Amino acid sequence: MDAVRAKIAGRALTTGDRLPSIRAFAATMGVSPSTVVDAYDRLAAEGVIHARQGSGFYVATAPPPLALGEIGPRLDRTIDPFWVSRQSLDTGEDVAKPGCGWLPADWMPTASLRRATRRLAKADDTLLTEYGATRGALGLRRLLARQFAGEGLEIGPDQILLTGSGTQAIDLVCRFLLRPGDTVLVDDPCYFNFRALLRAHQVDVVGVPYTPNGPDTERFAEAAAAHRPRLYVTNSALHNPTGATLAPQVAHRVLNIAAAHDMTIVEDDIFADFEPEPSPRLATLDGLSRVVRIGSFSKTLSASIRCGYIASGADWIDALIDLQVATHFSGVSPVAAELVHAALSDGGYRKHIDMLRRRLARARGDTAARLKPLGIVPWLMPRGGFYLWCRLPEGCDAAALAGRALRDAVVLAPGDVFSVSRTAAGYMRFNVAQMAAPAVYPALGRGLADAMHTLPTF
Repeated sequence: MDAVRAKIAGRALTTGDRLPSIRAFAATMGVSPSTVVDAYDRLAAEGVIHARQGSGFYVATAPPPLALGEIGPRLDRTIDPFWVSRQSLDTGEDVAKPGCGWLPADWMPTASLRRATRRLAKADDTLLTEYGATRGALGLRRLLARQFAGEGLEIGPDQILLTGSGTQAIDLVCRFLLRPGDTVLVDDPCYFNFRALLRAHQVDVVGVPYTPNGPDTERFAEAAAAHRPRLYVTNSALHNPTGATLAPQVAHRVLNIAAAHDMTIVEDDIFADFEPEPSPRLATLDGLSRVVRIGSFSKTLSASIRCGYIASGADWIDALIDLQVATHFSGVSPVAAELVHAALSDGGYRKHIDMLRRRLARARGDTAARLKPLGIVPWLMPRGGFYLWCRLPEGCDAAALAGRALRDAVVLAPGDVFSVSRTAAGYMRFNVAQMAAPAVYPALGRGLADAMHTLPTF
């Protein structure tokens, strides 16, 4: 394949030229004819060459030149809730990503996933080729129900719907409960993709200030009375981006306010396994009466194997199934669900989580220590997880710092992308597991120096 590409690049072969016969090329390369057949078939699949029946293989039309936008990150893109996602997902492995929302590959249980994949290769043909059942794999739903029971949430597998991801889970709930013009409460700051998703649903988003113990309950009550929101969307365990933990009295107050104003709560529980000890869960306290729990496995297992879930009252599950069929046709991929089930059932999963907790505790301490000389200070030190929500030096704008760092191939997560009120310009969220890249701290230092030089003097 490389030899053919080299001949095309060097113009020894041009568009429309016939390639050597399989036997002739095999003799030239000193390989078997079957190797040449495989190489030609792969090049044809890539569109480099094409076959003519009974005539051989020919060079295809030359591909269009590479667009400049494909070479590197967009430095001129407006910094909004999509900015961090686009930069984190689209940039290559040579770019450091302390602003992203996932762990490095070498922190993940890849050995367990490979074992599960090998077992999956021996599965029935139907698992590998057919659509999934609308509720999702029963084995995984039973496993989740047992986990929920362990924390006091007693539900059956019929109250759990598997979805294509945690984001799809929120989207389905929004499709079910919201109409354009409705109001939704979120924490301020909150996970930036909550804001992006709610924008797509054309609803009004109202932020409630977040404290180290959860939402400010006085402001929460005021917002509920003033705006009559349909939903409140939040994280309970290890809040994103702040790392805060919901206090029992705050959870109790939030549930009472929601009941008084007929408001549904969507509780994203994606960071639960990172907690050393469980904190209060709105879904558990409420028994899924007006709380919907969602989650996924992208943070602890794999972001590549897309699988999430919704746990809610049984009367809502059928309607959510219909929406998933309408928008996705089947349930979650049977292959993804089987891989997740196998990995969670693996005896090494609990050891993996224990290792992550210890490793992240060290990384949080190390990151805080290395940020301190730069004048960057954590808002609080979380009990677990991989985020530090940090104050920048006085007068430093996080968006400007993020734009400057991107020129040094470092993706950061500036505070205002998380803030509905845009009052977090002096904050930055750092993923401590991604801070070890050599470029990170020098880029921060240069960016802060530039920011300080541009401040007005008096």
